[in-house]
Amino acid sequence: MTNVVCKSHNESWVTFDTCRLHALQRNKTILNIFVNFLHSTNNISMRMQVQKKANGYKPWIFDTTFDACKFMKDKSNKAVNVVYDLFKEFSSINHRCPYEGKQYLKGFYPVFEKLRLPIPTGDYLLLMSWKFYNILQFETNVYFTLVEDF
Repeated sequence: MTNVVCKSHNESWVTFDTCRLHALQRNKTILNIFVNFLHSTNNISMRMQVQKKANGYKPWIFDTTFDACKFMKDKSNKAVNVVYDLFKEFSSINHRCPYEGKQYLKGFYPVFEKLRLPIPTGDYLLLMSWKFYNILQFETNVYFTLVEDF
């Protein structure tokens, strides 16, 4: 991971305590995000996009919008499940709705072998837009570089 950007669009609903990368070794960086949901929510939709850098970031493998509360009940969305499998063991967002209070992604580092997809060498961006009750609340954008091992 090379950068992370977290932005609250409504600080009366969502605030960030921490949104940063921490280098452990030259080739291992962890991500910590601590966010506060100031009100309980049972209605979360999320747009997730992966973009690849090529004269700017361009849409790449998927761009999907889904009901996050429904996903946490049945985990039937295959594309989302691939990304969720990367994050779930590092996150407090691993239960059904409602969500309220402190949520976190702590000590996350990607294990790309879990993706089960061949990903070419390049610079990538994972864009995540979070809506509560169809109102954009916050965005989390994670930039990373991937190098293929031959």
